[in-house]
Amino acid sequence: MACVIRVKARFSPLGGGWILLHALSLGLVLFCLWLLLSGFFVTLLLGLGVVSVAFVAWIAHRMDVIDLEGHPIHLTIRVLFYWPWLIVEIIKANIDVARAIVRRRMPINPSVIEVKATQETELGQVIYGNSITLTPGTVTIDIDNDIMIVHALTRNAAENLESGDMDRRVTALEAHSSAEDLPPPLPPGGQSK
Repeated sequence: MACVIRVKARFSPLGGGWILLHALSLGLVLFCLWLLLSGFFVTLLLGLGVVSVAFVAWIAHRMDVIDLEGHPIHLTIRVLFYWPWLIVEIIKANIDVARAIVRRRMPINPSVIEVKATQETELGQVIYGNSITLTPGTVTIDIDNDIMIVHALTRNAAENLESGDMDRRVTALEAHSSAEDLPPPLPPGGQSK
C-alpha cells in the first residue's frame, strides 16, 4: 500500500495522461535536438540516439522533474505566434540601441522603472521577465509578486514597456493555454480524498 501511495504522490499532480504526454514530448524535443546537433543519419547512431533520449526521459520521469512549468507543452501553439512578434521586437530594440550608440551625443537616459505584470502563474511571469531581458536595452532586475523592476537604457525602451503591449501578449499567451484542464494537485502527503 505504501508503494501505491508513493507512486500516486509522484505522478498525480499532473494526472497520468499528462505525465505521459509531457514525457513523450520531452523525448521528441530531445531527439530533435540530438539530430540537429549530431548531423549523422546512420542507423546505428540513430538507434543510439533513441536509446539515449529514452534513458534521459526515463531519468527525468523518475526524478519527477517533468512538470507543467518545466516543459510547458500546453503553450506550444500560442508560443508559435508569440515568438515571431518577440523577434520583431528584439530587432526593433537592436536598432534603437544601435542608434543610441552611433549618435555623437548618446541619447541614453538610463532609468529603473516598475512594470506591473498581469500574468497569473509564475511561468507567465518568467516568460514576461525573460522577454524583457531578451529585448536589447532592457533588463529585468527583480520580480516581486506582480511588480517587475526593469532597467531601461533609453526612454523609448521604458515607454515601450510602460505601454503594456508585451505584458498583454504574454498574458494572452498564458490565458489561452489548456492548463485549466489539468487536474488539481494533490494535497501534501499525496493522498486524494
